[in-house]
Amino acid sequence: MRRLFSFVLVISLFIPALVHAASLTAATKEFVLENGMKVLIVEDHKAPLATFQIWYRVGSRNEPVGKTGMSHLLEHMMFKGTPAYGSKQFSTIIQRNGGTDNAFTTKEHTTYFQSLASDRIGISIELEADRMRNLLLDPKEVIAERNVVMEERRMRYEDDPQNLLYEELIATAFTAHPYRWPVIGWMSDIASIEREHLADYYRRYYSPGNAVIVIAGDVYPEKILPLIEKHFGSIPPVENKLHAVPTREPQQQAEKRIYLRKETAELPYILIGYHVPPFPHEDNYALDVLSTVLSGGKSSRLYRSLVYEKRMAISAFADYSSFYRDPFLFILGANAAPGQDIEEIEKALYQEMNGIIKEPPSEREIQKAKNQIEASFVFAQDSNYSKAMNTGMFEMLGGWRLMDTYLEGIRKVTAAEVQAVARKYFGAANKTVGILLPAKSGKPEKKDKE
Repeated sequence: MRRLFSFVLVISLFIPALVHAASLTAATKEFVLENGMKVLIVEDHKAPLATFQIWYRVGSRNEPVGKTGMSHLLEHMMFKGTPAYGSKQFSTIIQRNGGTDNAFTTKEHTTYFQSLASDRIGISIELEADRMRNLLLDPKEVIAERNVVMEERRMRYEDDPQNLLYEELIATAFTAHPYRWPVIGWMSDIASIEREHLADYYRRYYSPGNAVIVIAGDVYPEKILPLIEKHFGSIPPVENKLHAVPTREPQQQAEKRIYLRKETAELPYILIGYHVPPFPHEDNYALDVLSTVLSGGKSSRLYRSLVYEKRMAISAFADYSSFYRDPFLFILGANAAPGQDIEEIEKALYQEMNGIIKEPPSEREIQKAKNQIEASFVFAQDSNYSKAMNTGMFEMLGGWRLMDTYLEGIRKVTAAEVQAVARKYFGAANKTVGILLPAKSGKPEKKDKE
């Protein structure tokens, strides 16, 4: 969860006002249209601005075998026009009205958003309702955009050795669960997606019952709801609702390890992933605090030890997000400094984790980490975009009111609980290690093993 609010990196240990922050959901109101579409409105009248977001409960976890990347490709196609608005006109209209727009796909959901002057937010409502119902999916545009996504995959993964190691680590850590395939999809799967595959996917999942609208900013429910009802209310519900993913990842029985050697890698790089539970789980809060103790700024344990004191790495981090509906990974990582042995860096990462397993963090470290996490939440309330984003993300997790529950859980975390989750999840049999080596390195080739 920490990564979602990472724009706040450093904060003083003593911020008593944050401890008593008011409910973050007090300004949120929920409505449901007759066709099943949920609408969440977060009023904030400090400035004449508003953000419109629409969240679809479909991501890469929902894709059929052999068609990975379909959610992401459909996201691209949503900008390719309807009978009323041609290809790329959506973004052009938003920009001409002084706004910005974009979209993203994750393993769990697909989200589209625009930020505009509040008196023009009706433009977003009309355009989004139009493309929820009337997307063209022109066959020529499908082929062109499929090629664009394949090139995107080459640039972002196959030509980026660190991203490629991350992709390989995830694919190795998960044996059965669809989390093992990348959001952008495997190259051969992307190449096999045709217009009819996207059309079926669009009809099945882009429907009122699988979507949530979130509007944050200078809007009034009594004025904005009739507009939403006008444009979205006539869209019929779809009977074939999103199916739950039945697959449960079996418990890992032994350490897994992969080595990746690339000519484009300049320095060795390591990632170590441990399976951890999804949100909401009672251990999420302590894991989030543990992540911040290890990696919450330059005074945190990993940076101070591996980068500043031992000078063996140019970066060292813990990456944990509980924003998954099924168990995912807590990741430790480091980028070696020139001339340093990646195996010694791996040992140093274990030493830092073992230090917490043997002795809990100090009360000062725990309070500092909790303050950092809570500050990120509170400061996010200054942005319409962040408020809408947080509301939407928690709604996807199980309900927007969980935002307050989450903060309550963080406030209650103790040093003993952080030590307990370290002992519970950071064992050898629960980990997958990925090591990236420059191809020009003189080190001998190492074989994969599981």
